[in-house]
Amino acid sequence: MKNLKWALLTGVLTLALTTHAFAKQAKYEEMEVKNGGSISGSVLFKGEVPPPIMEDLSKGKNAEFCATHPDTKEGGIRPRQKVQVKDGKLQNAVILIENINKGKAWANETINFDFNQCDIFPKVTVVRKAPKGVKKDLVTVTNQDDNILHNPHGYSVKGANRKTLFNKPLPSKGSVADVTKSLKRFKPKKDSHFFLQCDQHNFMEADARIVWNPYYSVSNDKGTFTIQDIPAGKYKVTAWHPYVGQVTQEVTVADGGKADTNFELAMK
Repeated sequence: MKNLKWALLTGVLTLALTTHAFAKQAKYEEMEVKNGGSISGSVLFKGEVPPPIMEDLSKGKNAEFCATHPDTKEGGIRPRQKVQVKDGKLQNAVILIENINKGKAWANETINFDFNQCDIFPKVTVVRKAPKGVKKDLVTVTNQDDNILHNPHGYSVKGANRKTLFNKPLPSKGSVADVTKSLKRFKPKKDSHFFLQCDQHNFMEADARIVWNPYYSVSNDKGTFTIQDIPAGKYKVTAWHPYVGQVTQEVTVADGGKADTNFELAMK
């Protein structure tokens, strides 16, 4: 019996150490990429484009100011189109490589969400977990509206569940919330969709894909994308849209080569 208990304990310890080692290996490592390749293509849309949400601004706060948004129609109605398609191609889809642990350096940039004319820009982007020792300048939220209180509320979303990451009032134009520290809570396999909303004006929304390496792109107004400086190899590449879904396919990148790859996302 003692031998059996010892064998079981040894097995558990071995598994724990192996799991820990794998977790360490999974962390992304920056390196110089020589003769890197690229993945380019389009995100095709299949199905009927959902109609816009017709937001009645008169029922919310700061109705007169919010009606200055350029999309506002007669009677203070503002159409909000969450799925934008042009010539059969989907805009604002995030394309990302899932299984790459070594490659180019992260871009030295701040992702800023502008709260402007009772809207949020960009509508779709990417965010990442704050690296160890980084406490600011990774993700910020800025109020661009004079004498209008905005209250950005950030969530990690999984299905119908939401986990609050931050909730910070911005009283007027020029107010900035640096939310970098709040993004330390992201965990691989648990967090993938970041959602931002204004608690004062809940029709103000933006979305982001949580990424774990710098190999990503967001499809432009023509529905096209490019990911560059990719080491040669075979990768799982995903195209994701917060209100359409996602699809993953395998893509092979040669040294210095260009892999032409299209994705098709369909409304459910």
